[in-house]
Amino acid sequence: MSRYTRPHDGQVRLMTKIARMYHERGARQADIAEALSISQAKVSRLLKRAEALGIVRTIVTVAPGVYTELEEQLEQRYGLTEVVIVDVDPEADETETLASIGAGAAAYLEATLSGTDRIGVSSWSQTILAMVDRMRPFPTRGATEVVQLLGGMGAAEAQSHSHRILGELARMLGAEPVYVPAPGLVAGPDIRDSLLADASMQDVTRRWRELTMAIMGIGSVEPSDVLATSGNAFSPEERSPLLAAGAVGDICHRIYRGDGSLVRGDIDDRIIAIPVDDLRRIPRRVGVAGGPRKLDAIRGAVAGGWVTTLITDLRTAELLAAD
Repeated sequence: MSRYTRPHDGQVRLMTKIARMYHERGARQADIAEALSISQAKVSRLLKRAEALGIVRTIVTVAPGVYTELEEQLEQRYGLTEVVIVDVDPEADETETLASIGAGAAAYLEATLSGTDRIGVSSWSQTILAMVDRMRPFPTRGATEVVQLLGGMGAAEAQSHSHRILGELARMLGAEPVYVPAPGLVAGPDIRDSLLADASMQDVTRRWRELTMAIMGIGSVEPSDVLATSGNAFSPEERSPLLAAGAVGDICHRIYRGDGSLVRGDIDDRIIAIPVDDLRRIPRRVGVAGGPRKLDAIRGAVAGGWVTTLITDLRTAELLAAD
């Protein structure tokens, strides 16, 4: 016997007809109501009943290159709000991997920005530069302001790189750019304190406390080529005690261990960057990184709650899930 009883056969037939018109032919509810001489409210009601009775069933087909199940697994495992996995050729070198992750990050921003965000950005990251290079100008304002999260001054070529990231991202989003008028790393805490007391830096630190979103590269202890030539990188002599303390990576020059705990010390007192407490108060903190060289740094960043959202490549995501 049919699951539908005889008295309801007429209504089942009508529900099926409406469901076919709406889901298979793409007819609007108003047009269906007119064609069948019934109210639009009844069309809506019968479509809902068709779903409840199983006449209409929703099946989500995962598109090629989309890894929703793995993303959800990592979100649950590390307490992340969102994970975005980018499909990268297994044979890709580091430059190609950066380009693919950058393109994925650009697409993520285009899909999620509301226009009211105040965004902080780490401006020494090659991955963030790859993201900016692949963005298109937003048709409407994507954010109100874009603020550097750490010192942007240094060697001329590297400073140009840093300013290009901030300026281009602000231009794409139709936002106001806010630069940090100081180096990322200074000779001592007295110099840092003096620079932070300057009126121009006081304005920046106020803006840091008002950020709603951060877009950050995740660095390994060994600096990128750009950072290495900037005058803002840690020297080999400075890296040795960091490595001895278990350091695996940094976000905005804040060094952390494999479990995500902060490595404090002399270097931390010489950095001009958003304070750790202010960084952690930002509601949406997007980490953009991938590739074998960054695996330990990414693992520490997600384990320590440095980021709420991770954008990475498939191979890195699989390795994180296998831990």
